[in-house]
Amino acid sequence: MIKDRDGNILQGDAQQEKTLGFLYNNPFGKVVLKLLCRRFISNLGKMYMESRFSKGRIKKLIKQHSIDMSQYEQREFTSFNDFFVRKTVEGARKVDINPDSLISPADSKLTVYDISEDAKYNIKNCVYSINQLLGGDTQLANEFLGGKCLIFRLSVDNYHRYCFTDNGKVVSNRFIPGILHTVNPLALEKHDVYGKNCRELTLLESESFGRVAYIEVGAMMVGKINNHNVETFKKGEEKGYFSFGGSTIIMLYKKGSIQIDNDIAENSKTEIETTVLYGEKIGTKAR
Repeated sequence: MIKDRDGNILQGDAQQEKTLGFLYNNPFGKVVLKLLCRRFISNLGKMYMESRFSKGRIKKLIKQHSIDMSQYEQREFTSFNDFFVRKTVEGARKVDINPDSLISPADSKLTVYDISEDAKYNIKNCVYSINQLLGGDTQLANEFLGGKCLIFRLSVDNYHRYCFTDNGKVVSNRFIPGILHTVNPLALEKHDVYGKNCRELTLLESESFGRVAYIEVGAMMVGKINNHNVETFKKGEEKGYFSFGGSTIIMLYKKGSIQIDNDIAENSKTEIETTVLYGEKIGTKAR
């Protein structure tokens, strides 16, 4: 289930749910899924989405998801992927610049989890290890025990650029290879999804929230992650963008560093995702 910040229940993508149900629950669908996850097929998908032949999908997507194009740059898109990485017009996303405000890095659906003592937690009936998310770095995983794990799921109609959530500096970057897979919640029910995805792990030292792990996750088909090469950053500054492939951002915060807004925290207790926007306040610095 998905809710907005006012508590209204939102309609999910029924066709996407139907397709994923076929891929994960139907024996033939599982064979198709394995083929889709092969690098060869992924590259073919990328070539198509970057070609002019994919332009016909743009109007269909805009209509299907009622995307307000007045929020985005007005220009001729050369391909579906060119549309996918579109930029907003100035002022379309307002960043909460209060130093104590925790903001969302992207337009997405957010769920928040506690990081338990054994570093494992359940997401849609699938158990994940913080150690796995961090590429087997046990020492780093231990730093976040007792903290918060924020999962921002981007769907195909979302704005696919994301930002830094505080002022600070980059400590390290690491690419973690994996099998490209899907990020829809339905797919999380029976599969260790994130453990099979390629990931970009950036360790940040932020002014207001201390050490933060910022993880971008690639998705089924292309799922390409494009991060800007910076050493220092400002709150709300663009960190990068996803090329075609609905994708996910995971942020890990240490124990006692943040306080999540009540509506998001309450929704997360019952596995309800909350819609949030790039730069929107989702919590505060813990006192």
